[in-house]
Amino acid sequence: MRYRRRLRSRLIVSFGLLGFALTATFALATLYLRERLENQLIGDFLTQEVAAFVQFKRDYPQPDAQYQLSDNKIEIYYRRPDGPNTPPTWRNLPDGVHDLVEPTARGGTRHYKLAVQRDGEFVAFMRYSYQQEALSQRQLAYALVGAVLVFSLLSLVLGLWSSRRVMKPVSELARRIGDLRDSRDRKRLAERFADDEVGQLAAAFDDYADRLSQSNRRDREFNADVSHELRTPLAVIRGAAELLLAKPELDEKTRTRLQRIDRAAQQCTDLTVALLMLSRNERGRGHTDMRKLAGQLAEANRAQLTGKPVEIRVEGLEDVYVDAPEAVLAVALGNLVGNACKYTQQGEVRIEVSAEQVRVFDTGPGLSAEDAARLFERGYRGSSAGGTSGGGIGLSIVSRLCDLYGWDVGVAPRPEGGAVATLVYGQSEG
Repeated sequence: MRYRRRLRSRLIVSFGLLGFALTATFALATLYLRERLENQLIGDFLTQEVAAFVQFKRDYPQPDAQYQLSDNKIEIYYRRPDGPNTPPTWRNLPDGVHDLVEPTARGGTRHYKLAVQRDGEFVAFMRYSYQQEALSQRQLAYALVGAVLVFSLLSLVLGLWSSRRVMKPVSELARRIGDLRDSRDRKRLAERFADDEVGQLAAAFDDYADRLSQSNRRDREFNADVSHELRTPLAVIRGAAELLLAKPELDEKTRTRLQRIDRAAQQCTDLTVALLMLSRNERGRGHTDMRKLAGQLAEANRAQLTGKPVEIRVEGLEDVYVDAPEAVLAVALGNLVGNACKYTQQGEVRIEVSAEQVRVFDTGPGLSAEDAARLFERGYRGSSAGGTSGGGIGLSIVSRLCDLYGWDVGVAPRPEGGAVATLVYGQSEG
């Protein structure tokens, strides 16, 4: 799982990295400039000093002539390059100033600079003790490392304090957005924030929320109006079908057609009730006999098989009641039974009612794992749909109804072939 980085954490880390980068760059620049300036000054001084000594020896070649040194850190030697008193590390050095380190008798090291200038058969060596400067340079490096750590810590503290101030209005905006529940009682957010970037974000959210609320209100009103207006003509259709079915002189073919009309009108009535509840996002109350409803749905779909060698059976417990309107359960279970009958070309469709769920078994072509995972998406039609009709929204409505009532629904393949659809409604009423 990808790590979720909070904006406040990014600000704190950015401040810390910025403070560390600046102080570290300053420390490195300080060490570099000091070393370069120190080497340049000491090198120039030693070069001038050894040149002056060589010139003095030229002017006063007497062995007892004493050259006056300008610094007590300087040791000067004038001898042949290959003489026995010349250290081996000095003999082949070219003219110039050299940085040398040699071990001491106590096991330590000694830093010094050596200026070399040749004068005929002789060579002048001028050694300048660099021990104190090297020690002070190390001490400066330690001090700068400490300064880098201190200023990095201060940068983190500053980043923590700044991020809290910067993110406080953003967090407040997020909290107020999270507290919004009912759009009718919603208060505008922009009024509670300053006219800055966060205020502009709050104003943009207010504008978007207004447009979204208007769109949702129009959708709810449309669904409510359609559901309400359809009830009257559907009631008229059902009433007329019932009156015609009551006539004894009807032939069997006409009676069968009228029964189909009555069932279709009943399905439309159930669907309008379910859609109205979805549009209002409210649960209806009821006392639905699941075994009886399963039998009605089996009978309704039996007439739709159009001669296919498919048997529909209802099994399970009697007196299983669910606290929900019959219209809602008829839509939810009716889609599952209807799909099983649609895709089963031969064999059986079995509806099994239990205390907490109802399962629909079929001997159809089955379905793949991808179909089982996506079958309840709006507009999705499984790979086994073939040339069957439908827009792939029936099971999407079932899924939305289950979300509204807290039920679970799913379809899975059967090992022996076909599929099983399960509607779990939880604890039922006895």
